[in-house]
Amino acid sequence: MADSRKLIIAIDGPAGAGKSTIASRLARKLGYVNLESGAMYRALALKAIEWDVSFDDEQDLLKLAHEARIQLEPTLTGNRVLLDGKDVSQRVREPDVTEAASRVSVHPLVREWMVARQQEMGTEGGIVMEGRDIGTKVFPNAQVKIFLDADPVVREQRRLAQKKMSNAAAQVSFAELRERDQRDRTRAASPLQPAPDALILDSTRMSEEDVLQRVEEYVSARLDTAGLDVPRLDAAGPT
Repeated sequence: MADSRKLIIAIDGPAGAGKSTIASRLARKLGYVNLESGAMYRALALKAIEWDVSFDDEQDLLKLAHEARIQLEPTLTGNRVLLDGKDVSQRVREPDVTEAASRVSVHPLVREWMVARQQEMGTEGGIVMEGRDIGTKVFPNAQVKIFLDADPVVREQRRLAQKKMSNAAAQVSFAELRERDQRDRTRAASPLQPAPDALILDSTRMSEEDVLQRVEEYVSARLDTAGLDVPRLDAAGPT
């Protein structure tokens, strides 16, 4: 049971919607821990690649998950991802792992195992966890739920702005994003969708600062409503 004085903040949304950036900045302001659930699926996908396990074999993937040691260590620049004691923070961001993670994550038994691990991480509260089913499956009782979305073209443009790609590579990346969106939104286990009580923000025409300000205002309102004894949000961070 989470400490009633510490919030669980769930931020969900598709790839490129800005979840990681907003979750990281919000956590720093609150003095909370930022946990990126997708990094756990990426770590498992990397292990599947290394052990030559089929992304379509649910039982073998589940066995691999039980054998893997996946750890997230929050830092000022994002989560440090450890797989079996090895820092794979950079490797899990590479395209082949990104694609593999999307395929691994469709399996109900794999998601069930992951959800249990993620719930353990947040049991004491004081976390901002971002992913695709945090508010609907991992922490359905989270005090704050936010769903970030944006037009697919805008999301892809934002991702490309962070990387230097040829036109051909950009087209492949865009196609992969659309395919990943389709898998995430239509999978049988915990499909990507906003929780009924989530704040839905379409950031298509919003800057990062605009989104952060709107999220902060919403979180502050929730704190006031709940009367919780937690850090206050301001420009300097928690007080």
